[in-house]
Amino acid sequence: MSNLSSSTQNSEQTEVEKNTSTTEPKPSYVKLAMRNMVRKGGTSLKHFALTTITLISILVGLAYLTR
Repeated sequence: MSNLSSSTQNSEQTEVEKNTSTTEPKPSYVKLAMRNMVRKGGTSLKHFALTTITLISILVGLAYLTR
């Protein structure tokens, strides 16, 4: 019984994918990344902050060492 329902769901999903693929182009990687970033907002902001702080620290450290 579960195999029948899962195969029905799979066929419905493929029909939906076929319908959406013919009417709409696949989303670009940028759109997928933006959607993922919105979905995981807190984590993305933490990573962005850590990256920014690290980059500024490296630049300040290099400026100090090469003065």
